[in-house]
Amino acid sequence: MVTQPKIHGHADEGYGRVADVFRDNFASQGEVGAAATVYVRGRKVVDLYGGVADTRTGRPWDAHTPVVVFSCTKGILAICAYLLVQEGRLDLDAPVTRYWPEFGQHGKADIPVRWLLTHQAGLPALDRPLTLDEVLAWDPVIKAIEAQTPLWQPGTAHGYHSMTYGWLVGEVIRRITGQLPGAYFRETLAEPLGLHTWLGLPAAESDTVAWGLAPPPDADPFVDPVAERGITMGGAFAFPADDDGLVSFNDPSIRAAGVPGAGAVSTADGLARLYAACVSDVQRGPLLTAASVDDAVTVRSRGQQRHGPPDTGQRWGSGFLLHSPPARPLLGERSFGHDGAGGNLAFADAQHQVGFGYVVNQMRGMGDERANRLAAALRTCLHN
Repeated sequence: MVTQPKIHGHADEGYGRVADVFRDNFASQGEVGAAATVYVRGRKVVDLYGGVADTRTGRPWDAHTPVVVFSCTKGILAICAYLLVQEGRLDLDAPVTRYWPEFGQHGKADIPVRWLLTHQAGLPALDRPLTLDEVLAWDPVIKAIEAQTPLWQPGTAHGYHSMTYGWLVGEVIRRITGQLPGAYFRETLAEPLGLHTWLGLPAAESDTVAWGLAPPPDADPFVDPVAERGITMGGAFAFPADDDGLVSFNDPSIRAAGVPGAGAVSTADGLARLYAACVSDVQRGPLLTAASVDDAVTVRSRGQQRHGPPDTGQRWGSGFLLHSPPARPLLGERSFGHDGAGGNLAFADAQHQVGFGYVVNQMRGMGDERANRLAAALRTCLHN
């Protein structure tokens, strides 16, 4: 008989359905350890956690357990970019070369910053082989991007830039601010908002992170050479796990480096509070203006990717995954955020002034409904 793990935390009156589904994910969906947090109009209404953070030791998941959130990182960088837009320091429709002149080599001179955020730049993978040490050092990846010819005519198609997104957007942030994106995020957002979220994990926090578990084998895996080259940075690291089942981002050196498209480490509360702050008064009023939100929820890319699995409805704004049924339904047309490999999900919804964060350590593949079930439960609560 399997013992149901104890669920800790709270769900305010009217949000019990979210708690029910969170609990049932352990019973019916193979959840091992997880947390979910929801803010509505600046107030935390759901804060749940439970299960095991590290199956090697049996360490339980506690209220402050963070996890690598993979591509939820992309949404964090997009928020940073929008703050720079609001300060008048970044124009998303200006050429990248205005901020990063060396980028313009090999047919890239006319690419606008926005296409870096919308996966339309034709740079999802790099031809130059890179070692793990080079990937973690930042500058070698930037030099490889500068030397890269787009894999398709930029702007004519889209294809998920699984890893290169982080260096593309992150280098624009660095050129404007003089800081790597992790440092800029920490100073501008994480510290002022009190987020338990890092892009570049401090050594003192390393032992608190949940241990990632590899997804079960996929009987019919999607294989595309370009997508494979992109997600592994040309084989610099296995993703999501090596042949022995070790999740690559369990490596402390990778977590410390802050791989900019996939390496953020956060609690559920950190992600939910960040997105709540974008659309409601969490600390000092909404971070994003109405114009920024309108721009963020505008669909820029949709349909079949140039190098990607069969289309299941994903819609992309500028840096954000949008409400995308049936694959990833959020709350509605005013939702924007990002999911992450293995099951993580974070988003804001401007209509309901919601910030949502859900993090896990048991990775899943295609057909994973854990996050979708929680989002559906939240929709039900908000509409009752």
